[in-house]
Amino acid sequence: MFTLSLTRAGTGNNALSYLPTIFIVDDDDAVRNAVSMSLSVAGFSVKEHSSAQSFLGEYSNQPGCLIADVQMPNMSGLELQQELKKNNIDIPIIFITGHGDVRMSVNALKAGAIDFIEKPFSKDQLVTRVREAVDLDSRRRDQEKIQHEIMRRYDSLTARERDILQMLLKDHASLSNKDIAAELGISRRTVEVHRSAVMGKMLANSRAELVELAKLCGLS
Repeated sequence: MFTLSLTRAGTGNNALSYLPTIFIVDDDDAVRNAVSMSLSVAGFSVKEHSSAQSFLGEYSNQPGCLIADVQMPNMSGLELQQELKKNNIDIPIIFITGHGDVRMSVNALKAGAIDFIEKPFSKDQLVTRVREAVDLDSRRRDQEKIQHEIMRRYDSLTARERDILQMLLKDHASLSNKDIAAELGISRRTVEVHRSAVMGKMLANSRAELVELAKLCGLS
C-alpha cells in the first residue's frame, strides 16, 4: 500500500516529535489532583483546570487529550464538548463522572468522546484510555500535516497543470498524452511538459502515486 511519510512531505524529521499534554477539567480539587498525580507518575505532562471556562480560555490546539468531569457548575463537560465542536476544535475527550446514565454516555460517545468512565475507576484503566487517546490525536495530526503538505504542492500548480492533473485523475485507466491533448485542445508536446511539471511538483513517481496523493486530501 502506498504511504506518504512526513519526511518525504517536506516537514522534516522532527515532524512527529512533540510532547502531548493531558488537560484535566474538574471542579473537584481532590479528584482533579488524584487524576493528575496518577497520570504524572505514568509519565504524562498534565495541566489542571477547575472549570470549563478556564480550559477554554487557555487551550490553543496543543496536542494531547482532555479529561473532563461531566457534572460541573456553569458549564458541564457535555456543554464543553459542544463548545469545542462549535469552534472546530478537535481534541480527544475522556469523560469521568459519578452520576452518569446510559443516555448521557451514548450522547457523549456519539458526539465523538473517546470514553465515558464512571467513578470510581482504576488508575490502570484511566492510563490505558489516555494512551489510546493520545495515540489517536497523534495520528490525526500526522494526517493533517500530510494533507496540508499535499495541498501546498497542489497550490503550486499553474491553472493548466491543474487541468492536466484532473485529466490524470478522471479515469482509472491511464490516459495517453495524445488523449489529454485532444481533450484539452492543446499540443501533445505541451501536455508532456505540463505532465512532467505536475509529477515533479506533486513529488509523485507514478500516476498511481498521484492518485493516492489526491485521495489523501480529497482532490480526486
